[in-house]
Amino acid sequence: MADTSVISLTHQLDNLLLDQAYLTGFNPSSLDTEVLAQLTEKPNPALPNLLRWYNNLKSHSGADLKNFVKTETKVTDIVKMVVAEENKLSMEEKKTLINRNLQEVLGEDRIDEIMKTRDLKIYWGTATTGKPHIAYFVPMSKVADFLAAGCEVTILFADLHAYLDNMKAPWELLKLRTEYYEHVIKAMLSSIGVSVEKLRFVKGTDFQLSKEYTLDVYRLSSVVTEHDARKAGAEVVKQVSHPLLSGLLYPGLQALDEQYLGVDAQFGGVDQRKIFTYAEKYLPNLGYAKRAHLMNPMVPGLTGAKMSSSEADSKIDLLDSPNEIKKKLKKAFCEPGNITDNGVLSFCKYVVFPVALKGENFVINRPEQHGGDANFETFDSLEQSFAKEEIHPGDLKAAVEKYLNRLLDPVRKTFESPELKKLSLEAYPPPAKVKAVKGNKPVEVDEVAPYRLDIRIGKVVEVTQHPDAEKLYVEKIDLGEPSPRTIVSGLVDFVPQEKMLNRMVVVLCNLKPAKMRGVESKGMVLCSSREDPKEVEPLAVPEGSVVGDRVTVEGEKEGTPDEVLNPKKKVWEKLSVDLKTNSEGFAQWNGSDLVTGKGKITCASVKGAPIR
Repeated sequence: MADTSVISLTHQLDNLLLDQAYLTGFNPSSLDTEVLAQLTEKPNPALPNLLRWYNNLKSHSGADLKNFVKTETKVTDIVKMVVAEENKLSMEEKKTLINRNLQEVLGEDRIDEIMKTRDLKIYWGTATTGKPHIAYFVPMSKVADFLAAGCEVTILFADLHAYLDNMKAPWELLKLRTEYYEHVIKAMLSSIGVSVEKLRFVKGTDFQLSKEYTLDVYRLSSVVTEHDARKAGAEVVKQVSHPLLSGLLYPGLQALDEQYLGVDAQFGGVDQRKIFTYAEKYLPNLGYAKRAHLMNPMVPGLTGAKMSSSEADSKIDLLDSPNEIKKKLKKAFCEPGNITDNGVLSFCKYVVFPVALKGENFVINRPEQHGGDANFETFDSLEQSFAKEEIHPGDLKAAVEKYLNRLLDPVRKTFESPELKKLSLEAYPPPAKVKAVKGNKPVEVDEVAPYRLDIRIGKVVEVTQHPDAEKLYVEKIDLGEPSPRTIVSGLVDFVPQEKMLNRMVVVLCNLKPAKMRGVESKGMVLCSSREDPKEVEPLAVPEGSVVGDRVTVEGEKEGTPDEVLNPKKKVWEKLSVDLKTNSEGFAQWNGSDLVTGKGKITCASVKGAPIR
C-alpha cells in the first residue's frame, strides 16, 4: 500500500465499508477508483470489509472504473468520526428493550457476544408493494426500542423484492411506491416520537444491482436447492402451482442483504422465519457470518386472520378517514366473551397498548347506567374482563376507534399536502372501473362484493347416488325456476339420502356449470364444513322460506348478481374466504349475517367453521 494518507485510514475505511458497498454509499464513484489506485496490494484479511471492497473493484474492467460517477468527496470527508451520545443503559437493560414484545429470537448467543464489545446493528426491510397499514406500527415501535437500546438501525425499502414477489408492483410504479413508503414510514415514526435522524434509509436497488451482489446471487443459486428456496418463501412469496423463478430468488436476496447492509441481526415478522433460517443455513456456505434474527408476532386482521395489504376489510389503512375506521370496526369480528381470533382485541394487544397509549391507561367510556368508565393498566386485565363479558363489544370498538384515530391523525395530517396527495394517487392509482350493462342498469364488474353472488333458497325434490362416485349425490333442486337444477354434492358421508330428500337448502346458483365425474352440476349446496374433525352440514333456512328466496348479506351494498361468475376473476374464491358460521351458528360474511326476508341463515351443529 503506497499512499500514507490512505494507509493511515485503512481501519476507518474498513469500519465504513461494514455498512455500505462503496466508499460514498451503495453506488461506486470516482473516489473508489482514486483510493483503489493508491493500493498496490490486497488489504490484510484482518480488514475483511476493505478486502471485499478491493476484490469487488478489481473485478471491474478499466473502462468500468473510468465510468464511475464523478464526485468531489475526499477520503478524509467520509471517515470523519461522529461521536454518538453515550448510552448509559446496562447490557441487560439494552437486551430487555431489544427483546420486548418479540415472539422469537434466533441466535441470542451471537447477540450476547457482540453486545459485550459494542452495540448491535439491525435492519428491518419492507417490500414496497401494497399500501402500509396500521400493523406497521408494530415494527415501528420496535425500531424505537432498538434505538433506545443504542442499536444502529437501517430501514431497507426492498423495491427489487417487490418486483420479484410475483410482480406485485410493476417497474414503472416501484420508484413512486418506494417514495410513498419513505414518506409514510417517516410520518409513522414521527407520530410515536422517533427521530428519523437516527436512522439509515436504504433502497434495495442502490446496491442489489452491483456486480459484486449479482455475482453472489449466482454463487448462492449454485448451492441452494429449488425445494429450500420454495420452502423459505412459503409464508411471504405468493404461492402458485407453477412458481416463477423470481419468487425462488426472493429469499436469497433477503439473505444476502444481511451481508451487504453490514448488520448483525435482521428484524421482521414471525412469517419471515423460514427465510431467516434459510439465511442462517446458506450465508456461511458463501463464507459470510451467520446473523441473528428477531421476530415480532403477526397482527391479526379485523376478520381474525393475518392482516394483509391485499385484503381491504382485514386492515386499517394509515390514511383511512375516521368514518372508514368506524365502518371497518363495526364489521370487525368481536363476539361477546370470545378472546380467540378476535381482531379488535388483537389491535389492542399489538397496536393500542404498546404504541398508542404511551404509558396511559386504556379507558373505555360508558354511561353510568352501563357501568361508567372502565380503566385498564394492562392488556391482560382488559382481555380478562372481555372474557367475563364485563365489556360489551360495541364499547370496546368505540375505545379502539378513539385511540387509532389519535395514532393516525399525525400521519393523515402529513399527507394533506398537495405533493403527497399527488404521490399517493400516482403510486396507488384507483383501478379502472369496467362497466357492463345488464338491462338498463350498469354494473361495476370489477367490484368484489357479496351482491355479485346469486344465493337462493332451494328444495331438494330428487336425490340419487352418483353412478360413478360413491361419495357424491346427484340432486334435483327446485329454485323457483321453470325446471329443477341438477347439482352434485359430496354429502353422502354426512347426510343420509332420506334426510336430503325434500330438504330446504341454500344454493349458490351462478357458478359456471362444471362436470363432476361426468355429471354436469349447475350450482353448489352451501354447507358449514370443518376439516378436523371432518364435519359437513348443509346450512339451514329461516322458518317460512320458499324456493327462490334471495339470500343477501345484512348491511352490505345491494345489487344485481352476476349471471355467471367468471372463473378467471375468482370472485367466489375471494368472497368465500370471509364466509363462515360463528360460534352461535349464524352464517355470516365478514361478520355480517346472511339473511332472507324471513330471517337468518343458520347451522345447527357445525359452528365456527368455514362455509363452502
